Order: sequence, then structure tokens, then C-alpha cells
Amino acid sequence: MQKLASKLVQVMKEVSYVEKKGSNDFHHYSYATSADVLLKVNAALTRHAISSIAIPEVLSMVDVIAAKGNTEHLATLKMDVMLIDAESGETVTITGLGSGQDGGDKAVMKAQTAAIKYAYLLSMAISTGDDPEADGKTDESMEKGTTQVEKNQMSVVRKKTKNAAQSQTLLTCSNCGITVTQKVMQYSEAKYGRSLCMECQQKGKGIA
Repeated sequence: MQKLASKLVQVMKEVSYVEKKGSNDFHHYSYATSADVLLKVNAALTRHAISSIAIPEVLSMVDVIAAKGNTEHLATLKMDVMLIDAESGETVTITGLGSGQDGGDKAVMKAQTAAIKYAYLLSMAISTGDDPEADGKTDESMEKGTTQVEKNQMSVVRKKTKNAAQSQTLLTCSNCGITVTQKVMQYSEAKYGRSLCMECQQKGKGIA
């Protein structure tokens, strides 16, 4: 697959970045549209005599209750895209996953659009400037939707985790790092002013 791989390297160079021209006015953010991604990728593929065949597969279709209380369809789909070098006949398949939600009959189409877009974005290492982990709005929304009971439970978990971490730190030898018992720790702190295992106590007698 050397010839196709060599061509794909050139394609990746040509499509390394897609500008975010789409705009979601409701949630106030911009994004790279599927049309822009496909336009740029298709131009590069055809320039290097590479054809593509998209094969969708619906993974799930469920009904969900939307924010306004109405029932909508949620489709999750896998998109396999076979890339074929017209000159050598070599092939490679890339895959993308996508979900689409709609109250009518467009859930699958929305999922297909997302899946093929991300198949190319991920496989071609295309940058759009997006970072899902930096989505502060989602984190804020989740925090607002959390009940007081859930917040209290999370607070307890955080305290337990913090206490466990502190306990683990105290129950280790400050010199070699091995785990020590509560009794050994108390003895060494009383005698040497620090947590030391028995071996470090015997060898260094406190270790300056």
C-alpha cells in the first residue's frame, strides 16, 4: 500500500486545517461544517486520483425526550469510507462515528453527516481549533443541573478522596517511599520528627 500511503501524505498536507465557518446561534459557538470538510478533502483526493466509497451502518435508533418535553429520534451511526487509488488499485478504509437527533425523519441523515465528517477529520489529522475537553459551557450546564443532594454526595466523595490521598502520603517512608504501618509512623515521628520505615531508622538513625 506504499503508493496510496504516499498520496495520502500529500492529501493530509493539503487538508491540514479547515476554518470554522459554521455558527450555532443558540449556543453561540462556531464549528467546521461537514460541507467545508468534504469540499476540501474531496478536492485533495481527486487531485491525487483517489476515489471514495462511503458505507454507513446504523448502530442504534432510540427515542429520547427533548428539553421541551417532546419525543425525538436519536440515531448513532458508523461510517466506513473506503479510499481507492485509481492508479495502483490499493485501498484503505477509514471509520467515523456520529449521532443525530431529530423530531422528524432526519436523525439518520444528521448522524451520517457527523460520522463522515469525523472520519475525515480524525483520519486525516485535520485541525479546526476545536477541543471537546475545553467545553466550559457544558461543564457549567451540568453543574447547574445538579441537585443539592448530588452536590453534597460529590463533596463527600471529594473529601474522602482527599483524606485517602493524605493518609497515603503519611503512611509512607519520607526517605525511601515504601509503605509503613501506623504504629511505625507514629514511633518515627515521635523520635525523629518524620515518617521513616524501620530499615531507614536502623541504617540512618533519623537521616539528616
